[in-house]
Amino acid sequence: MTDCIFCKIANKEIPSEIVYEDAHTTAMLDINPISPGHTMILPKVHAENIIDIGDGEIEPLFNAVKRVTSLLNEALHPDGFTIGINHGKWAGQAIDHIHVHVIPRWKDDGGTSIHGVVSNPPKESLTEIKKKIIKE
Repeated sequence: MTDCIFCKIANKEIPSEIVYEDAHTTAMLDINPISPGHTMILPKVHAENIIDIGDGEIEPLFNAVKRVTSLLNEALHPDGFTIGINHGKWAGQAIDHIHVHVIPRWKDDGGTSIHGVVSNPPKESLTEIKKKIIKE
């Protein structure tokens, strides 16, 4: 996609602080980091979200996530990581190009687990939700 800023960054048309790159992905430091080393991994092909990315591109994307997490671990020695994808506008996705955040975490950094992202427990039972998902 010619007007996608993340396509331009992933393909080095716009400068960024690249910390890892391979044939399929570019990993760059987030320009608005929430922790030291906060990195985003972008596929070089355009896909809006995890549903849209091709099967042949999803494996290289997550291989890069693993590699970047290892690099950050070796360099920064955090106590842990939060790794995630904001999928869709209402989930916080600001750019319509899939990207995976790798966020180094430290004890007492003020953050929460991924369970702290939303508080909207279901009103239906888990069995009822399962039936909807697998269409029983």
